[in-house]
Amino acid sequence: MDPDRIPASFPAPSFRGNQREALDAIRDAFAAGNDAVLVRAPTGSGKSLLARAVAGAARTAEEAEPAEATGAYYTTPQVSQLDDVAEDDLLQDLNVIRGKRNYTCILPDETTTPVDRAPCARESGYDCSVKHRCPYYADRTIASSRSIAAMTLAYFMQTAGSDVFGRRDVVVIDEAHGLSEWAEMYATVDLQPETVPVWDDVGVPDVSAADDPVDRTARFAETLAGVCERAAEDLAATPELTPGEAARRDRLQDLRSELSWFVSDYRDPTSTTTWVVDQPDGEGTPITIKPLDPARYLHHTVWDRGNKFALLSATILDKEAFCRGVGLDPSNVALVDVPHTFPLENRPLYDVTQGKMTYERRDDTLPDVARLLVRLMAAHPEEKGLVHCHSYAIQERLADRLDDFGVGARIRAHDRDDRNDALEAWKATTDPDVFLSVKMEEALDLRGDLARWQVLCKAPYLNTGDSRVAQRLEDGQWAWYYRVALRTVIQAAGRVVRAPDDHGVTYLADSSLLDLFDRARTDMPAWFADAVDAMDRPDLPEFDPEAALAGTDATGSRRRSGTRQTSTDRSSGGASGSTGGDDADDGHPLSDVWGE
Repeated sequence: MDPDRIPASFPAPSFRGNQREALDAIRDAFAAGNDAVLVRAPTGSGKSLLARAVAGAARTAEEAEPAEATGAYYTTPQVSQLDDVAEDDLLQDLNVIRGKRNYTCILPDETTTPVDRAPCARESGYDCSVKHRCPYYADRTIASSRSIAAMTLAYFMQTAGSDVFGRRDVVVIDEAHGLSEWAEMYATVDLQPETVPVWDDVGVPDVSAADDPVDRTARFAETLAGVCERAAEDLAATPELTPGEAARRDRLQDLRSELSWFVSDYRDPTSTTTWVVDQPDGEGTPITIKPLDPARYLHHTVWDRGNKFALLSATILDKEAFCRGVGLDPSNVALVDVPHTFPLENRPLYDVTQGKMTYERRDDTLPDVARLLVRLMAAHPEEKGLVHCHSYAIQERLADRLDDFGVGARIRAHDRDDRNDALEAWKATTDPDVFLSVKMEEALDLRGDLARWQVLCKAPYLNTGDSRVAQRLEDGQWAWYYRVALRTVIQAAGRVVRAPDDHGVTYLADSSLLDLFDRARTDMPAWFADAVDAMDRPDLPEFDPEAALAGTDATGSRRRSGTRQTSTDRSSGGASGSTGGDDADDGHPLSDVWGE
C-alpha cells in the first residue's frame, strides 16, 4: 500500500466538507505503520468516496513481486449500500459481484432460474455452452481480475479460502460498526426442520437438560454432520438433479461445514470463542448454537484476506471496545474522527417522551405514543414521516390505535415479507404518508422530501432473552449493552438528514432513551452530544385527528402492501426497567440487514 496515493485517488472532482482533511488523516495513520484505520465519519461525509480513495492506494500488479498481494476489496454488510455503489457514476471502477442467487440463467429454458439452481449446479459434469456470457461468471471474472472488487460482507466471508478471491493488499469495510455482531450472526448454526434437510432422520436430544449443554450439542453436531455428509454424497453421485434436489445438496454441504466449524472451534483449547446453546422446548425441538466474540472466525474470513484495512462508520463509538470485539490489536489500529458538517439546527432532537416503553410499562405508555403520533402528524401536515417501531408487536398496536383514531389513511406499514416493496412504494408517493417501520434504523437514505421527521418509539436495546446478550450481561458487559443501543439511535438519527443543506427532525417518544443518553454519554461522538445537549420539548398541536389529515384528501383505513402482521408482545426481562427487544421471532437484531 502507498498511503501517499490516498488523497489523489479520491474519485470526485472536488472535496466537500472535511473530506480533504479526513483523507490526509487516513494517509498519515497508514503511513505511521498502522495495520488498520477506523474512520468515524458521520452521515453526509461521503464514506463511499473516502473508501474508494483508500482502495486506490493498494499495491498494483506492476509494483508487486510475484507472491505479493495486489488490489483491493470494498465490502459492506448493507445490501442497499452495495446497490448505491453500483449506481454511483463516481464509483464505476468498483466492480460489483453478488451471490449466485442474484443472477438469472440465460439458457433458453432456464430464464427464470437463479444461477445457483441452473443446470450447471444440477447436473454432474455439465458443459455450459454459454458460460462465457453467464451474468454471474462474467461479473465474477471482471471483479476477480480488476483492481477493486466490491461485494457484500456475506459474500466476502463465503469466499474465504477461494482461489478466485484470494488475499488482496487493501480491504475496505464500509458501515463496519456492527462487524462483531454480524460475524456472530453469520457463524450461528440454526438447527430446525426448515434448515436441516435430514431433520426426520436424526433424533434431536434434549441438550438443555445435559450437565454441559454445549458439550452435548457438540457431540450431536458431530453425528448430524456425518448424516449430512452421507446424504450430500448420495445426491452428488446423481448425474442430474432437480432444482429442489440441488438446493437440498447445497444446504447439506453448507450445514456440514457450519457444524464442523462449531465442533472444531469448541474443541480447540486455544480458541477464545464462547459458545451458548438455546433449546427452550426440549427433546426433538430446534437448537440454536451461537458464538460470543467470534474473533477467530473473523481472522479466517476477514483479517487473513488483506494486508491493510480501513473500516468506516458513523458509529464506531469506542476504539478499544471495537477492537476487542473483532479481534484486532488496538496498538496497530488508529482512529480517525471526521467532524460533522451539518448545522445543528438542521438535525434537531426533540424530547416528546411519553413514558417508558418497556414490556412492563408499555400498556400504559403506548396509547400516549399513538396520540403523540397524531399530534406530530398535525404538526407536519404536508410532510412524510418515519416511525421506528422497534418491533412488529409495537408496529401493529400503533397501527391499530391510529386506525381507531381515524387517521389510518395516512399510515403505511410493512411485514417481514414485503418490507422492501412497501418501503419503495412509500418513498415513491408524494402524499405526506407516515411509514411505521421495523428495523430500518440503518442503510436508509431519506434525503429531502422523502422524509422530514421521524420518531423513535422505543430505546433499541438488544433482546435480553437472547442467550448471547444474557451471557454478556451476566459477565457484566453493561457498557457494551448501552453502547450498542446508542449506536442504533445515532444510526437512526441520520436517516432523515443526508446533506448539509438537508433538514429533518427526530422525536424521542420513549423516556428510556433519556436514560440511555446518561448511561452512554462517554461513548457519544461530540457532534451527537451537541444535539443531545440542545434538545428541548417542542410546542405541538393538541390531539386532533382531523388536523392530522389536513394535508391530505385521504379517508379510510391505512394502506398495507402485504399480509396483516400479527405479533404478541413478549417479556424479555432485564435490568433497570430499560430492557430490550420483545419480538423473539425477529431473530438477530440485524437480521434484516444481512444478505447476499
